[in-house]
Amino acid sequence: MQGEVPPRAGRGIREWCEQGAGLHEAARSLRADHVGAVAAVRAAYEPLQAELVGRELESIPVARLKDATDGRLRLGAMEEAGFGSVRAVYETSRYALRQVPGVGEQTADRALAAARQIARAVAGTVTVRVDVDHPEPRTTALVVALHRLVEAGPELSRALDAAERLDTRLGELLPAARPAGGRLRLALAGRERRERALAAAAELGDLLADAAATDVRLLLAQASTDLLRPAVPDLEAWVDFELRPAEYYGRLTEVSEQRPDAAASEGFVPSEVAERVHAQRLDDTYRRVSLRGYQEFGARFALVQQRVVLGDEMGLGKTVQAIAALAHLAAEGHTHFLVVCPASVLINWAREIRARSTLRAFTVHGPERHDAHAEWHERGGVAVTTFDVLHTLPAPDGTPPGMLVVDEAHYVKNPDTRRSRSVAAWTERCERVLFLTGTPMENRVEEFRALLRHLRPDLVPVVSDTDAAAGPHAFRRSVAPAYLRRNQEDVLTELPALVHTDEWVELRPADRAAYQEAVAEGNFMAMRRAAYTDPETSAKLQRLRELVAEAAVNGLKVVVFSYFRDVLDSVRAALGEGTLGPISGSVPAVRRQQLADDFTAVPGHAVLLSQIEAGGVGLNLQAASVVILCEPQVKPTVEHQAVARVHRMGQIRAVRVHRLLAADSVDDRLLRILARKERLFDAFARRSDLADATPDAVDISDVGLARRIVEEEQQRLAEHAKAGTA
Repeated sequence: MQGEVPPRAGRGIREWCEQGAGLHEAARSLRADHVGAVAAVRAAYEPLQAELVGRELESIPVARLKDATDGRLRLGAMEEAGFGSVRAVYETSRYALRQVPGVGEQTADRALAAARQIARAVAGTVTVRVDVDHPEPRTTALVVALHRLVEAGPELSRALDAAERLDTRLGELLPAARPAGGRLRLALAGRERRERALAAAAELGDLLADAAATDVRLLLAQASTDLLRPAVPDLEAWVDFELRPAEYYGRLTEVSEQRPDAAASEGFVPSEVAERVHAQRLDDTYRRVSLRGYQEFGARFALVQQRVVLGDEMGLGKTVQAIAALAHLAAEGHTHFLVVCPASVLINWAREIRARSTLRAFTVHGPERHDAHAEWHERGGVAVTTFDVLHTLPAPDGTPPGMLVVDEAHYVKNPDTRRSRSVAAWTERCERVLFLTGTPMENRVEEFRALLRHLRPDLVPVVSDTDAAAGPHAFRRSVAPAYLRRNQEDVLTELPALVHTDEWVELRPADRAAYQEAVAEGNFMAMRRAAYTDPETSAKLQRLRELVAEAAVNGLKVVVFSYFRDVLDSVRAALGEGTLGPISGSVPAVRRQQLADDFTAVPGHAVLLSQIEAGGVGLNLQAASVVILCEPQVKPTVEHQAVARVHRMGQIRAVRVHRLLAADSVDDRLLRILARKERLFDAFARRSDLADATPDAVDISDVGLARRIVEEEQQRLAEHAKAGTA
């Protein structure tokens, strides 16, 4: 006897099935669109990879084929026939090899199999790099194909995850639920089938309600639209690549499936720690940027281990890993977070949080710090404060921040200082604490013990000088529960050789007063170097010292460029003895070259100072891997040529370019005006032969730009003064 048909069966469930079928089709379409976009990238990538593999195989003697066959291969006949390299065999057909006198069927097959085995091994070692200064049709095709994936943004990954889940689940639910879409068909179905259909229909209804609440349809539709956009013009793709090369290389890594050594990219942590980290899901709902594989691991490590030191080498994105962890915790329901950092990077942190996530950032510093703290306390978000201000903030009442992040954590190595005591008080209250430092702790075991006393006092007795003496890998394994460090050579195999970072700072009172005076006088050049008026308190000089110090502990050479000789004099005084230069217009060419040679000859860390128009042309400074620009340049080509002295053919390390910028100043104004120029024209002109010969031809007028900036700054400061906020 058939059971009674529930009243919800029939039309309502039929509508659910129709909606589910539409959602299923949207999910399947997105997955197909993504497959097509990935195929386009692979089609452009594979010829470039094949060429690199071919070059490597060309350098391998054909005799090495014996190594892949345990010496059982006879190659005399092939060598006599002119097969001198593995490449010659690899690119020859089976039929052609068999035509060689003395080469039988078995020998030909074994030789080809050995050549292919070696080629697969070589393919895992070569890295396709995109030379932005020498574009050619094949690399242009790759950049254009990648542009579609990059432009889709981090939402693409979220949409693909949703599409995969929906494709799988709806593929099961729809056939099972359809019998419940007709009252008669359901009534005639057996009891067991009817119950299955109704259960599937109920789950389908829940799935559709959840999809509607989270706008999944819109997410899928937008992702498909992004993947189906027409290819952009070549030049536009190249310009975009220059603006965000790391995102292009990140997508290329995903598509090409080339990964750095897993153990190295995971900091050589023990397998049991790595397994826990891999099992941690990373929610990107509140994140605006895609992460590299090693960066995802770092963010997950911080979440899983809860109280850790992230000690990645400078330039690997410690800040974005911290922001990713904060964004994940926000998605889990945590509302308040606290970042403590030196004053020199305060503005940078606030800007990065706003750019890389949807979290609110509050700068708790300066005269209005108490108001900012109160607003953070009421509204939630990320409070960014300094070591010197932290002790003035009221202790958290009730629930502490979801995570405390301490940047440049080596600042708190001395437990007797006020900053260390303040940090210690907050770390005791917070369940999750993330210390960031680019200083290699295995070289400073006592410093590391000091940091562990804040985070994991139980591990302090475990850390010994013996572990450090055994080498960095052994040290990292011994302290794996609380320390993760990756070096650039471990994870940057596919990254571009040039990474730009804008270092934003706030003008200190003395520099601010000098700046306002220069604006009032209409003195453009004085405005540009006002940030160095008081070397004792200059925020730019403070940040410069920190960058140089971090480069020193990592054994990296640094070139510091400025347009102004007096700025370089201040830098020299700030850095002390041992600084080379400055190279300036008054230094003869022979002496300039001698300074560059002396810089190259210094073993390990060294610093060279140079006026940008004197050292930016003609000299080879590729011994350096860190460039610091003391101020933005009026002519973009001047900056470009100076960086090119370091980032050039033969450079074996990634080059990090740090541009020091003062917020609410001529620096900010200059960048905004230059950004509004026709950047496509600039990029085209800069690559043309004419522009290389006469770079001034594509730069805007110094006089016109200076006049415009002075006028705009005078107006802005006048408005602030009128409002009582100057």
